[in-house]
Amino acid sequence: MNNARPTYKSYQQAFSEEQLPFAWLDVDNLDQNIQDIALRANNTPIRIASKSIRCRWVMERILNTNSQFRGIMSFHPMEAAFLADQGFDDLLIAYPSMQANAINEACKRVKSGKTIYFMVDSMAQARVVNSEAKSLGINALLCMDLDMSVDFPGLYFGVYRSPIRSAENAVNLYKQIRTLPHVELCSVMGYEAQIAGLGDRLPGKHLENPIVKRLKSKAISTIAERRGTTVAALKQHGADIRLVNGGGTGSIESTILEAAVTEVAVGSGFFAPHLFDYYSHFQHKPAAGFALEIARQPRKNIYTCSGGGYIASGAPDELKLPKPYLPKRLSYIQNEGAGEVQTPLKYKGKLLEIGSPVFFRHCKAGELCERFTKMAVIQNGSVIDHINTYRGDGQCFV
Repeated sequence: MNNARPTYKSYQQAFSEEQLPFAWLDVDNLDQNIQDIALRANNTPIRIASKSIRCRWVMERILNTNSQFRGIMSFHPMEAAFLADQGFDDLLIAYPSMQANAINEACKRVKSGKTIYFMVDSMAQARVVNSEAKSLGINALLCMDLDMSVDFPGLYFGVYRSPIRSAENAVNLYKQIRTLPHVELCSVMGYEAQIAGLGDRLPGKHLENPIVKRLKSKAISTIAERRGTTVAALKQHGADIRLVNGGGTGSIESTILEAAVTEVAVGSGFFAPHLFDYYSHFQHKPAAGFALEIARQPRKNIYTCSGGGYIASGAPDELKLPKPYLPKRLSYIQNEGAGEVQTPLKYKGKLLEIGSPVFFRHCKAGELCERFTKMAVIQNGSVIDHINTYRGDGQCFV
């Protein structure tokens, strides 16, 4: 493994034959991230969150590293069906769906021998899964999504996901689910987004960062109690809960301490997009990004790249912009940002040539692969392969 920190010159030389724009994957950094994430999880099984990767080659590489990595957390029934056809198994669909045709396709893979868990947080969703399972003569496994948000006085700390916010809510739903003959509730998931996906040392947020750290610290105990009491209540009422999933890249250390949790989900940490630079308790290596061509130089110290408007989802703010990575000391023009067909950048370093690349890191992980059909894979300073993203496989699920 090459542990040398990449430089602009080394990347420019390594990718000199690539047609711009392109997506890149630094497999030396990826492999280091895989090892570091396994260490952070301290032997707890890790399920790979596919939405943050969206590339079969990468997921296969992670799964083949060691037995601590088990199964895929997918984000759509059709994706689960696609991955099952590609040889993946133990697929947890992390989001509920009412699309009968998509659920039917996933159920067909169950009938062929694959293990797939269908997410629910209402009876309406459970009925659709039950109906499609019945039509194929199978029994489908269900996972109940728990809400992990926390209400502080005057503040909702979390995201709006499931309506299941208590053990009582969960038991009431379970009692209805068990009347359906072709489904079985055997797993529970709770994603603590406000811990896993919210940095606590964001640039320019010197007042807010200490507050976020305190809120996280207070929320962790509430989350653990809710998840633990809910799982215990479901088991007490007869549910055979065999799988309890929690966590995310930013919350591994706190999630694995919960006795009820049987596995953690990790996705973004493998690529380490720049959103995950801003955590105080871990740091992973930049493993993926994209490169744009410098198409022109309209002024001294201004270089305009072709393309670049790959803005991350979520509430719009400057953090959602891709981050210029190499060469160092690049910055956006405030009035333009990252543009649909061109992105001007300020730069006061060594003179750059028109036609040269600028390397960027996306704000979020998997959304990068929605922009490109392939990734150029670099290892030990050389491009060793070109691998398909989901887009390259002709797939688009949401």
